[in-house]
Amino acid sequence: MADKIKFRKIKKDIEKALALYVGKLDAAHYLKEISPVLSSSIKNFLARKGKRVRPILFVIGYLGYAGKKKRGLYESAVAFELLHDFMLIHDDIIDKSDLRRGLPSMHRLLEKRIPISKKAKFSGSDLAIVAGDIVYAMAVDAFLSIDEDPRRKEKALKRFAESVLFTGGGEFIELLGGLKDIKKVTKDDIYKIYDLKTANYTFSSPLSIGALLAGAPKAEIHNLFTYGTYLGRAFQIKDDILDMFGDEKKTGKPQLTDLKESKKTILLWRAYHSSSPSDRKAIRDVLASENPAKKELMRIRAIVSSSGALQYAKKEVSCFLRKAERSSASLTMRPRYRKLLDSYCKDLLNI
Repeated sequence: MADKIKFRKIKKDIEKALALYVGKLDAAHYLKEISPVLSSSIKNFLARKGKRVRPILFVIGYLGYAGKKKRGLYESAVAFELLHDFMLIHDDIIDKSDLRRGLPSMHRLLEKRIPISKKAKFSGSDLAIVAGDIVYAMAVDAFLSIDEDPRRKEKALKRFAESVLFTGGGEFIELLGGLKDIKKVTKDDIYKIYDLKTANYTFSSPLSIGALLAGAPKAEIHNLFTYGTYLGRAFQIKDDILDMFGDEKKTGKPQLTDLKESKKTILLWRAYHSSSPSDRKAIRDVLASENPAKKELMRIRAIVSSSGALQYAKKEVSCFLRKAERSSASLTMRPRYRKLLDSYCKDLLNI
């Protein structure tokens, strides 16, 4: 119960800091003076409800090692939500997604604000790319809010920038991987994408950056990063499972999106290598199709189910969670916050 009370307090303080940030956006960055459309669109996007996973983990990582909370901690935590929003804006353009958190994605939002004109040689997507870049610049600015040791802030900011680099790298190789024949894709290829695109900026970086700012030893920061990598892999596999087998009403996302986008998940990789030649051909055909029919997608889902790939993926989740637990056991984080971290991550993964 104490863990839940503390978690709710951290999330409430993050929501408060985010609301204050959005409220002061124009005064701090002159967005309304630059463009009322830019200002209102970014405010709309930032104010949407979310889980706030990354800022929560950053705060836990910091408080787990800090002697006391420094001024500006929650304002810095907002940076991780802004970073997430920057990623989402660009992801939605790449994936051609119309919705984000139940509302129009940024590029769809901006499309409605473009004056009807034959002279317009740009689209909502073009404007959203620029808006996303601006949100990233805001994230860097927000990150510097904490009143901490300048040397640690510099090191932490470098890691913050690196998380963007690695996440972008993961997106890059995932897109190219969509063109690669699945028979040439390895398990290591898939986990490389999971580590770069999901584990790094969702788990490993927020935790380790928080600890670094608080003055944790190098070995501890390394262990936290490893812990986050294992959690990130488990989290991504569970997300893959939900994408293929989850209830759209509960997940809030359309089913089989990954398959439509030709993403090579662990589920699909295992199904391909555990299936008959005819089923393998069906998988390759769907991956090669620009717009596969619902019937074809459902057939692949049945192949994944019958091949034993679902059971295999669940075992992989359990394996990574055990590794994460072993990493957690060696942490010297303050017991109160280590317990909170383990409890929060278990809830996040629905264990």
